[in-house]
Amino acid sequence: MIETNVAFSKRMFYDAEMSQRVDVDTVVIGSGAGGLTAALALANAGQKVLVLEQHYLPGGWCHSFSLSGYRFSPGVHYIGELQPGGRMRRLYEGLGLGEMTFCELNPDGYDHVLIGGERFDFPRGKQKLTDRLCARFPHEQKGIRGYLDTVDRMGRELDELFEIKGIRDVLTIPFRAPTVARWGLATAESLIRHHVKDPILAGILAAQSGDHGLPPSMSPAPVHASVTAHYFEGGYYPRGGAAALPRAYIKALRKAGGEIRVRATVDKILIEDRRAIGVRLDDGSEIRARNVISNADPHVTYGRLVGAEHLSRGLRRKLGKTRYSVSALSLFMATDLDVRAAGMDSGNYWYYPTADVEGIYKTGLTGWGPEIRDLPGMFLTCTTLKDPSKLHNGHHTMEAFTFVGYDAYQAWESSKMGERPEAYNRIKVELLDRMLETASRIVPGLRERVVFADLGTPLTNVHYCAATGGNLYGTEKSRWQVGPWAFPVRTEIAGLTLCGSSTLSHGVMGAALSGLVAAREVTGARIAELLHKRGGPINLVPSEDMASWPAALRRNIRSRPEAEEHASA
Repeated sequence: MIETNVAFSKRMFYDAEMSQRVDVDTVVIGSGAGGLTAALALANAGQKVLVLEQHYLPGGWCHSFSLSGYRFSPGVHYIGELQPGGRMRRLYEGLGLGEMTFCELNPDGYDHVLIGGERFDFPRGKQKLTDRLCARFPHEQKGIRGYLDTVDRMGRELDELFEIKGIRDVLTIPFRAPTVARWGLATAESLIRHHVKDPILAGILAAQSGDHGLPPSMSPAPVHASVTAHYFEGGYYPRGGAAALPRAYIKALRKAGGEIRVRATVDKILIEDRRAIGVRLDDGSEIRARNVISNADPHVTYGRLVGAEHLSRGLRRKLGKTRYSVSALSLFMATDLDVRAAGMDSGNYWYYPTADVEGIYKTGLTGWGPEIRDLPGMFLTCTTLKDPSKLHNGHHTMEAFTFVGYDAYQAWESSKMGERPEAYNRIKVELLDRMLETASRIVPGLRERVVFADLGTPLTNVHYCAATGGNLYGTEKSRWQVGPWAFPVRTEIAGLTLCGSSTLSHGVMGAALSGLVAAREVTGARIAELLHKRGGPINLVPSEDMASWPAALRRNIRSRPEAEEHASA
């Protein structure tokens, strides 16, 4: 088990520029993908870095936890671009995180879309996806090719534009990224409808909206395109669950001389003369630093940790207008059902009872409650088919999510975890029942074979991830909150930098890229210079064929007691 609550070395040194003694070069608030990426990049560059995490588990949305002996990972369900040459692979290997193992989801269907009684499987490879869609919808072949080519071009152009700093950069977009310029202010709905007319096909092309959380009519076309393009070369799941990511980061961080504390809640970012000079913890202790990087969302960072008195009028106005992404009900369960015999594989399942994907996601934005008999939709995945080494006592673990607004839970936000009122617990029981019922429509016979189940609500996300409104993706990724209108990595306060899903982009890769940019802002180095580590390569193994895994890996799995495997967060 990796111990993360290490004692912080209080060696101090004098900083001539700040005219004070400092404890570290950089303190990072939050250990999500953005914070850990920034911390490791800076430590690799020779800085003394300290990461502070308020939770008892590191990783932010990349953490894993145990319930009744079963292991769950609420925020990582698949990652794209890990194939040789892929951006995510280059990032991990460049930071020195090689030798991690990822399981490739079913290449013939990493996403299964169940829509209006029909099914479509997303295969790995843009050409295979094109061929399969054209075979299923021969009357839409021209539109399908045009749509996927546009998505591909937009995805590649966005690679070059992942940091847009302001209006000057925006003015260069027509020359640097013509496809993004063409569709930049359009919606995903208009992009899809421009190319295809068939309602089932349009629903299939919109089905991955759950990866950004907005109805197609509200999602910017570039955001939806970037999600689709991200998975063109398939989906991958970290062996050992999401916690394998922070585990690898922390190991590399310590090797580079950095440190991390858990159960370390930051009470204030210390500001002097319009400059961040460190942080104060909730126990009253202070840590002085040349730089502060916050992986917390903007309302936590600016509203609670900095304070309105240190913000410009424009920033206060921007905060007042900011909307956060949708939240979710999260079902964690274990079953003794033979899920493969029931028809499941390692791919994810997107369930839409009708082809009205737009209406389903609009319902998901509201604060609906147990009065809705039929859930608007569901994402279901079996983690022990993604990573067969996670099988526990012959039981499979599964995770299911359905979007819901925060409003219905706001009445209980002042209550504490473990002390919620009976009304809240009663609604949880009713909603858990609805979730199981819907999951059983995807996997017949599942409900009767569930041996463990628990439900998380938006309040659960607030408690464990300090997510404003229980949000899943940081700020809402609507048209006027992305790109040049998102919160910039560089802030108006000297010495304070942001990273995370409310800045450049969301998801594991978007947050990690924001961490790299934060490290670049702090050091002045180029991204290529920050990705200079040379370690072992990322290992890829097939989820669908554990027998083909390297013999040494299979022997290592067999030699580890299950209890140790499930405790190794």
